[in-house]
Amino acid sequence: MAKWGEGDPRWIVEERPDATNVNNWHWTEKDATQWSKDKLNALFTNLEIEDTILSVTITEVSKFEGDAVVNNRKAKLIFIYDLNLELSWEGRCAGSDEVVKGKVEIPNLSEENDLDEIVIDVMLSDPTSGFVAEKIKAMMRSKGVDVIRDKLSDYLNALRADYSQGLILPTKGGNLNVTSTKGKTGLNKTSTYHPPKQDAGTSGVKINTTNLTMEEEFKCTAYELYRVFTVQDMVQAFSQGPAEIVAEIGGKILMLDTNVSGKFLTLNPPDRLEFSWRFKSWPAEHYSKVSMTLDQTNDSTKLKMIQEGVPEAELERTRAGWQRYYFDAIKRTFGFGAILSGGGF
Repeated sequence: MAKWGEGDPRWIVEERPDATNVNNWHWTEKDATQWSKDKLNALFTNLEIEDTILSVTITEVSKFEGDAVVNNRKAKLIFIYDLNLELSWEGRCAGSDEVVKGKVEIPNLSEENDLDEIVIDVMLSDPTSGFVAEKIKAMMRSKGVDVIRDKLSDYLNALRADYSQGLILPTKGGNLNVTSTKGKTGLNKTSTYHPPKQDAGTSGVKINTTNLTMEEEFKCTAYELYRVFTVQDMVQAFSQGPAEIVAEIGGKILMLDTNVSGKFLTLNPPDRLEFSWRFKSWPAEHYSKVSMTLDQTNDSTKLKMIQEGVPEAELERTRAGWQRYYFDAIKRTFGFGAILSGGGF
């Protein structure tokens, strides 16, 4: 309550050239849905993605569902958007007359998701297409996904910088004080892995262990998924950090800031691999054994994993870690399907 003789500043009408929304106190809202549709059409229609002899053109934004709103309350901008997009594309390979058609689904463009959490799912219109189609699809799931994510970033930047103009009005004297409030989506987000404090371990102490079984489906071929686990550059891409991967029997595995280590035991491309695996906080010198089988179907590959010898106390944390730092990260990085959230490690 204001003191006697003093006015509550919320109720003082400041001199304004337009006498509108004094002190930016009142809630104002702009519907950004049509603007978003037009902006995304401009960003994606006729967008070309090329890689050596392969080229893809996005022909249209074939689906636009959802809405986008920009709000101002007490000089704070609040961005709310929840969009479901589908892009149609055509691809070609130099030296071939074949035209490959497909689509890109983006089901969760929302302020609740970080930019690198947005699902970008690439698929062929005809899943039975041949070699050229598979090459183009693989290119779109790597380079194409990166280009599309950059364009989504351009859309979000424009939404915040351009479309919100006029929502926050200058006060007397021309001052404009803006505080931007948004959801989780960060345009310059850097994902950093923070390991837990290492537990002391003593060699020779009996450890109660159990087995972990997980299944996950990926929108890719078995060969593509096999390479994700055995090619150093691909491991570094989804783990977002340095890794040492030597894909040979007895070859070294070191990743996630040296917190995960092991050795390859069996390599049977493209459908089976085994390796020893341990997390740094596990008791000293204790390794589990991971067996993966990759079963390819018409439009996806099902991964079945059995991990033997997981310390009982670490079971659920290990399960969540595989989901977050491996499976979800692989899908997010290479566009191999829908992502399930979770903690872990």
